[in-house]
Amino acid sequence: MAAKRAMDLVLAVPALILLAPLFLAIAIWIRADSDGPVFFRQTRVGLGGKPFTIYKFRTMCADASSRGPALTSGDDPRITRAGRVLRRFKLDELPQLWNVIRGDMSLVGPRPEVPRFVEHYPTNVREEILSIPPGITDPASLHYFDESQLLAGQKDPEQYYVEKILPQKLAIYRAYIHGRSLWRDLWLIVRTVARVFR
Repeated sequence: MAAKRAMDLVLAVPALILLAPLFLAIAIWIRADSDGPVFFRQTRVGLGGKPFTIYKFRTMCADASSRGPALTSGDDPRITRAGRVLRRFKLDELPQLWNVIRGDMSLVGPRPEVPRFVEHYPTNVREEILSIPPGITDPASLHYFDESQLLAGQKDPEQYYVEKILPQKLAIYRAYIHGRSLWRDLWLIVRTVARVFR
């Protein structure tokens, strides 16, 4: 665990510094494109079931939570023009580097869910998945890279997510936990970056 934390800091701190100009450019673009804050904050469930605040660049209108469902799918009209580009290239996830530095998250690990979706985890599975820090990327994130498009074709996206996608994600999370290593984490980071550019 100490080695994984060291790797997170060795990679996340320089990345945050190097990407500072990009952060500034994105922040200016978001403010120019729509009213509202630059960052989106949301409570997620982390290590040991402890809630924490996750940070993302805002990609939706400021009052999105009152204008539609929690899950975002396809061409959701609440997504801003800037938000569509940020989501396409996963740039909205970059502020989570700060979560990594704070110790809320790791670069690689099961994606943190909102509390109401964690309630759908079977008890034994919940304990296992929450036994390690959540991450920015993992094998499930790569498998469901275009998850919003998949949800767009469903009559009830949230029900489909809970009944079909979430169980598969949990299985992938468990497989990752059982076979995790620093080398595999590095390979997943490389694959994620490559997938974004591809």
